[in-house]
Amino acid sequence: MNPKSPEIGLRWRIIRVIVGGPYLLALRVRVSGLDRIPAEGPAILAVNHVSVLDPIAVALAAYSRGRAIRFLAAAEFFSHPLTGLVLRGWGQIPIRRGTRDLAALEELTGVLRLGGLAGIFPEGRVANGSIRTRGGTGVARVARATGAPVIPVAIWGTQARWPRGRLELSGPIRTPVAIAIGEPIGVDPAASGSTRPLRTVTDQIMSSIEELAATARLATERWLLPRRGADA
Repeated sequence: MNPKSPEIGLRWRIIRVIVGGPYLLALRVRVSGLDRIPAEGPAILAVNHVSVLDPIAVALAAYSRGRAIRFLAAAEFFSHPLTGLVLRGWGQIPIRRGTRDLAALEELTGVLRLGGLAGIFPEGRVANGSIRTRGGTGVARVARATGAPVIPVAIWGTQARWPRGRLELSGPIRTPVAIAIGEPIGVDPAASGSTRPLRTVTDQIMSSIEELAATARLATERWLLPRRGADA
């Protein structure tokens, strides 16, 4: 971690201790391709979504690079006493699911234009990781508007502790979780305004995430990652 990073203020350090400490006691997180998260400058992490625990793991990985990531998070989570406190403390952005929330997208775009790191779950909600889903084009739209590269990310293992709809208390004491980070994908800001190019690049992003998910899944099963791997 870069201790002098201007993005990591006191608020992030406090939340890292309060939330990150217990989180990493309950889940053993390993990351491959961590250096693909840029140490500075705008980028969008496009992440698959298998558990409500996913954003914390990815945020901790970004934190280890000295980056403060801003995710689009479902607005209803902000009304919960605990999750709302964490989301607001980490400066996450509420988005109203099922609507075209232009205000949320504009706020995320502003983060990128200021050189920040943004996170989007193209699937939109927690999904069954064994079934490929069609990602929304929002990530491609934001990338085209800002010129920020899209970095595909896959996470696997969090669903063993907190699958969709419930917290699972059984299983290993420290659930293995793997995060695989891929090569950045560029979206030409001058590309046509039609939806077809956006769908094409979105499909490319989702295909990359799917390949990374297979790598992450295998890693949790074998608990072996490439030599580039590191603990979050």
